[in-house]
Amino acid sequence: MIASASAMPSVPDVARVPPASPKVDLGKLNVNIQNALVDTTFGYAMQIRKNGQPVGTRIWKKARGSNDGNSAWNLDTRMHVASVSKFITAVAMVKMLDAKGVSVDAKILPYLPSFWPKGSNVDKITFRQLLRHTSGFVTGGSASDYTTMKYWTALGVGNNNGEPHYENMNFGLCRILISTLGGLPPVLLVNEPTYDYVTIAFFRRYTQDNVFTPSNVAAVSFAPVPFKVDALAYSSNIDASGWSSGDLSSMAGGAAFRLSVNELLDFMGTFRRKGTIVSVNRAQEILDQGLGLDVIDDTPAGRIYDKNGRWRNNGNTEQSLAMFLPDNVELAVFVNSPIGPSAADLRKTIRAAYDASIK
Repeated sequence: MIASASAMPSVPDVARVPPASPKVDLGKLNVNIQNALVDTTFGYAMQIRKNGQPVGTRIWKKARGSNDGNSAWNLDTRMHVASVSKFITAVAMVKMLDAKGVSVDAKILPYLPSFWPKGSNVDKITFRQLLRHTSGFVTGGSASDYTTMKYWTALGVGNNNGEPHYENMNFGLCRILISTLGGLPPVLLVNEPTYDYVTIAFFRRYTQDNVFTPSNVAAVSFAPVPFKVDALAYSSNIDASGWSSGDLSSMAGGAAFRLSVNELLDFMGTFRRKGTIVSVNRAQEILDQGLGLDVIDDTPAGRIYDKNGRWRNNGNTEQSLAMFLPDNVELAVFVNSPIGPSAADLRKTIRAAYDASIK
């Protein structure tokens, strides 16, 4: 018996079937990162999460070597995250601006200390320009302590206001501005060292209460905590004496936060999805506007956002990377040495691992 045409199995119209969208193979990404960092670093800790749940973890060797207590890395080991602090500061800055009804495109001048001299074009600088490194400040160094920021504010900026130039000072100023927006008078009530101290204390308290506590991250500090083992920085993958970056309170805003991989990822997931720091829509706006970020890139698998951090002294290096990947995936990597003899760039290393994981 010959089957009728209606009984024949249908053949899909291949022309109408859309090609599968490229995706990141998270298992492969996990392995690629391991292959890139194992044996080339003193130690590292890394985790990938999807919708806040771990989907890949890699830990290698030591946070402290045999001369410094011989402590292995784990996901709760804190390290100075250096410039990853800038993204945290950006989130805090936007939250404060929104609470006070001040636009991110407003001028910073009314909120700077009134007793600071202001040089040329400082009156043109906006909050967005600080958060995008387009203020025009060019200090020639990485310092962003109170005295440095006052000095360069007095010198002012040239005709390069609005042009990109990476400066820690842009985010150091944010901790001053968060304080004055939050109620600290912009007038000198006692003396400048006290004023500086108060802005640091206010900034620490504000970020704790409004950024970290909603993320279930407790007691974040700008200095190593006594009796708690932080990672030290090393100059290579060879066991030697490490270096501590110490108390970086004076650099708060552009650097200074000490976090663990778990704590950074808890913050990232809360910020992106929970709506308890800023709304979910506002969080996406912060990402898409690149506030406090280094990279926004549309890859075959979707858009990625990242912020890296690196702090060095005589070759001793602590470096970190926070990445927001497509499909509600976040990635955090901490490394406490250079990567290999050539000190490979951490962001480029992880990006290569990511690109090789797309299928």
